[in-house]
Amino acid sequence: MSSIDELRAHLSGLRTLVRGVAGGLSELSASDDPIRQFEEWYDDAERSGLLLPESVALATATRDGVPSVRMVLLKGVDERGFRFFTNYESRKATELDANPRAALCFHWSVLERQVRVEGSVERLPREESEEYFETRERGSQIGAWASRQSRPLDRRADLETRVRECEVEFLGRPVPLPEFWGGYRLRPDRIEFWQGRRNRLHDRLVYEPAGSGGWDVTRLYP
Repeated sequence: MSSIDELRAHLSGLRTLVRGVAGGLSELSASDDPIRQFEEWYDDAERSGLLLPESVALATATRDGVPSVRMVLLKGVDERGFRFFTNYESRKATELDANPRAALCFHWSVLERQVRVEGSVERLPREESEEYFETRERGSQIGAWASRQSRPLDRRADLETRVRECEVEFLGRPVPLPEFWGGYRLRPDRIEFWQGRRNRLHDRLVYEPAGSGGWDVTRLYP
């Protein structure tokens, strides 16, 4: 297929996608399962050509309820929840260990869509963290060892020195998973899908666990 044909196919896909977005989000068109609904929207975000559709704002809080927020990358989602990875000595990890509740907010601006996720957080088993760590580029693996994430750094040169030291230490062999690095899973107990509409009359559907093991869906005023 030529580059022109590829462009035409991409534009055709975008037109189809935009028509679907313009139709809004109804209870009839939405999935009964919020994870499946999220996966459909995530696929749309990827097809739209957005840069890093997996980027998401992660909000945490201290034991006393003082909040903080930062962008992270989603590294997997299934019926158990949403996965992300970090240094276990970072600020976010310290807060998650003290107060294991968190919120995620995905914002896909070109589609006028947001997904908000709230729930409890737990550390992933080490074998899951190892499985993901092995997929990272070697430079990122070295960086995980070199960075004392969230702690004061006098000069960037000090960080670069630590990188060189780690490169020497692991020269000629696989970089192992650090003891202080790994993943978390957010198990959702509330997921909201927000679809922008004309005149700011947006669609908002909230999923919350039902007693039967399924999910209740509630429409909210915009």
